[in-house]
Amino acid sequence: MSDSRGAQSAGCRGSCGRYFTSARFLLYLGHSLSTWGDRMWHFAVSLFLVELYGNSLLLTAVYGLVVAGSVLFLGAILGDWVDKNQRLRVAQTSLIVQNICVIICGMILMVVFLYKTELLSMYQGWLLTLCYILVITIANIANLASTATAITIQRDWIVVVAGDDRSKLADMNATVRRIDQLTNILAPLAVGQIMTFGSPVIGCGFIAGWNLMSMCVEYFLLWKVYQKTPALAIKSCLKDNDQELKQLNIKDANSNNSEKPTEDVQLMGEKSVVTTETSKKSLCSEKITEPFHTFQDGWVAYYNQSVFLAGMGLSFLYMTVLGFDCITTGYAYTQGLSGSVLSILMGASAVSGIMGTVAFTWLRKKCGLVRTGFISGIAQLSSLILCVVSVFMPGSPLDLTVSPFQDIGTRFLEGELLPTLSPDGVPQESLTTSIQNLLNTSSLTTTEPDNLIPLTSVSFLFAGVIAARIGLWSFDLTVTQLLQENVIESERGIINGVQNSMNYLLDLLHFIMVILGPNPEAFGLLVLISVSFVAMGHIMYFRFAYKNLGMQLFFCSSSDSRTVTSDQQHGDSSV
Repeated sequence: MSDSRGAQSAGCRGSCGRYFTSARFLLYLGHSLSTWGDRMWHFAVSLFLVELYGNSLLLTAVYGLVVAGSVLFLGAILGDWVDKNQRLRVAQTSLIVQNICVIICGMILMVVFLYKTELLSMYQGWLLTLCYILVITIANIANLASTATAITIQRDWIVVVAGDDRSKLADMNATVRRIDQLTNILAPLAVGQIMTFGSPVIGCGFIAGWNLMSMCVEYFLLWKVYQKTPALAIKSCLKDNDQELKQLNIKDANSNNSEKPTEDVQLMGEKSVVTTETSKKSLCSEKITEPFHTFQDGWVAYYNQSVFLAGMGLSFLYMTVLGFDCITTGYAYTQGLSGSVLSILMGASAVSGIMGTVAFTWLRKKCGLVRTGFISGIAQLSSLILCVVSVFMPGSPLDLTVSPFQDIGTRFLEGELLPTLSPDGVPQESLTTSIQNLLNTSSLTTTEPDNLIPLTSVSFLFAGVIAARIGLWSFDLTVTQLLQENVIESERGIINGVQNSMNYLLDLLHFIMVILGPNPEAFGLLVLISVSFVAMGHIMYFRFAYKNLGMQLFFCSSSDSRTVTSDQQHGDSSV
């Protein structure tokens, strides 16, 4: 008996050792470090910009618009760069660029916090303005590098590490999402405590030091995963093969021209010089227009994918105020919820999201991948009914007689200047004023008994938002795996880059929607519009699912692991 127990314990230790040294675990560990640093930085940079600009949200708004616009226009180009280069080189380059940019931003912010008065007095304040521009620009580059890292690791490396085992791929995707959910809560909490009990300077130094240490560890982990997974060294190069064919055709044409008699060459000497100059100009123009062609080809390839409707359905879910962002948090303050209550609700939302990842793995095994997305959509829409009901419950500030444009009209009547427009054409002042008004109207709290607001409406609202996270994250994982399984390897980067662009586009539209209806009386209307967009997104997915499964969509079968029909998978995905 003792020998058998010893053998079992040795086998258990051996299996644990193999797991903790496997490429799968090392990938999780690297993703945890990367996500922790990202969440700390994204949380802290907004606070830094607010404090630097005199408790104004202007710099934060500009930063958000720059980030959204950059990913919107450069997502396809970024993904194409991921496709055309070796996996390890892409991962290491994006990792180094991201962390170095964050470190530089941290150092600049430390200098600004320490010497803000001196910088403000130099060159009439232009030096301080230059520091602001540098911080926003470098932070935007860091976000683009982070996007490239997410594309190459979460959309490509995971697929290769999982191999042909789709169940393993689903488990890995779910684990990555659980890591995201935990870091979304714990990382901002940690850096918030450092900034509260320390200072912004200490916070900047801590984040810069963390990214320096994390970069070295993540670099080593990427190399280990690459060494343990030989398949990562093999990358499909369909596009490169096409380029090689074009080059071969050019060489053949040149060789044919070289076979002409020398007399013809001499007679055409002057014309050959002109032709050479013309070819140089054409090559230069091709290099200039190449990013635009890549942008166009990426969107065309995305449209021709067999999972196009599923990806569009996911993007439409970003056009919503039903999440724990600054908009919904500001509205909650106007309804009398305290910061402690909101922190508890955010924790419950994270738990709900983790439950969604568990539901995804269970549903996929029982009903298949496509049906999992359909069921998840029904679950999310059913939960959002509570949000619709909250609009008409006691305590809801909905008042359709109050025009959402009342504040804008008042400004025009009073002869005030138009708000400053950003390069994207979005009014910067109105975004700042809208969010700031929501945050500053916290006087409607329970501290004054005469102004008590019934909590029935806001309770229904957050109950629906939290419950909907289960279906939301399960649906997100479904579409993610559909893209992983059905996009050919040579187009994974550019297709997922365009998918990120679509997500940012709808997210940007939701902020513009808030700008147009900034008052709390219009928030109920924003809720109804948000639910409508979520419903449209799931209708798109239903059309995709019904197109591939037909009436079998309504009958669960674990044996059906098909995601798309074979003719679509091999025919529609090519440009």
